[in-house]
Amino acid sequence: MRDSSKHLLAQLPEVKGSLRRDVPLARYTWFRVGGPADILFVPADSTDLMEFLDGCPANIPISVIGVGSNLLVRDGGIRGVVIRLGRSFAKINIEDECRITAGAGALGPKLARLAAKAGIGGLEFLSGVPGTVGGAIKMNAGAYGSEVVDVLVTASVISRGGHLEQLSARDLMLQYRSSILPNDSIVLDASFHGQKDVVGDILSRIEEINKSRNISQPIRDRTGGSTFANPSERSAWELIEAAGCRGLRIGRAMVSPKHCNFLINTGGATSSDIERLGEELRRRVREQSGIQLRWEIQRIGTAEKPAEELG
Repeated sequence: MRDSSKHLLAQLPEVKGSLRRDVPLARYTWFRVGGPADILFVPADSTDLMEFLDGCPANIPISVIGVGSNLLVRDGGIRGVVIRLGRSFAKINIEDECRITAGAGALGPKLARLAAKAGIGGLEFLSGVPGTVGGAIKMNAGAYGSEVVDVLVTASVISRGGHLEQLSARDLMLQYRSSILPNDSIVLDASFHGQKDVVGDILSRIEEINKSRNISQPIRDRTGGSTFANPSERSAWELIEAAGCRGLRIGRAMVSPKHCNFLINTGGATSSDIERLGEELRRRVREQSGIQLRWEIQRIGTAEKPAEELG
């Protein structure tokens, strides 16, 4: 264990949940790569989280991760505290015939299906967004012609200092795959609106989305979802294809032969392999088309291991 994490732990407030040192994060990401968190905090509930944020020294970095579906943790790991919301933040409630609320830790596909069973249509696209509600709001996730901004009513957001406020889609300035939500602010829960519809029809649309994903995306591989946001000119996958990058490899990382906008850990890849491959795609696309691809996958942490871990 690193002495730095031991010193860090001593500075943190007491919690009801768990605080663990030097926790490997690869197991928490779909890529199955990445170094350790100095401290991993799993809060017991929202009060525990708010009190921690209020008492955590301002000079200690805080990062938040969900289920790691659209996340690349670098090989050196993440300094400071990494917060991961557990089951107590994954509750979903039907409010009325057109509104549903979900905790930030709830999964998009589960939210879509429960809404469908309640006869609430309009959230089917979330079945194609495998991450958590919190992450979906932060990046205004979207699929199959819809985005979070289309259905979000309000989100409860906790600031770094532990202050809770209700923010609308307009407050969050949700745009294509982005928001103004700071990295150390945390979505607690959110309310979504849809429209009353026939349960069977909604479920059929969800099944069509799932079928489409199975056919077109490498969902059974170790991947991080769509790697780059689509530019206004053309789809990212088309640009990557045109640059001759389908199947390109660096180390144990590979561009998916099935969908060019997905990178795959073929087994034993490092975060560096994956990030270098992504940067090589950006370089080749820029040279071939003049378009600069923008990373959609969130990349966090340090590229190298701390000196005390080397040698």
